[in-house]
Amino acid sequence: MPDVSDIAPDFTLPRDGGGSVTLSDLRGHPVVLFFYPRDDTPGCTKESIGFSEALPAFAEAGAQVFGISRDSVAKHDKFVAKHGLTTPLLSDEDGTVCQDYGVWVEKNMYGKKSMGIERSTFLIDADGKIARIWRKVKVPGHVDEVLEAVREL
Repeated sequence: MPDVSDIAPDFTLPRDGGGSVTLSDLRGHPVVLFFYPRDDTPGCTKESIGFSEALPAFAEAGAQVFGISRDSVAKHDKFVAKHGLTTPLLSDEDGTVCQDYGVWVEKNMYGKKSMGIERSTFLIDADGKIARIWRKVKVPGHVDEVLEAVREL
């Protein structure tokens, strides 16, 4: 599981709208990766809308923001269209990147155990090192907290 000051695990993932994103190609700028459980669920929708609304502020601070879940690109496209999202969403269908970042965990909901994505955010600095990690994210106020951390880099 990566920790602060580790080089962020590299990846290439397909994104909504076509094309793909390779993390190492983004060096030279801070990158925010927010891992979320599933498209179109209440918390994930609020978080994705929050990052989309703040995207101009992140851009002003020099950072790029990407959402990652195990949903397919087709599901991402529907989610983006339904909510007018502007944050690029990456598809990690096989879960490799979720494993690499340690966000694929056993969850326990109402006594039922299952595997799923723990809502987590990683701030990666311009050199590709992890600057901050937020795990078990609560959505209210989170986007502002991440933006503040980007500005402090």
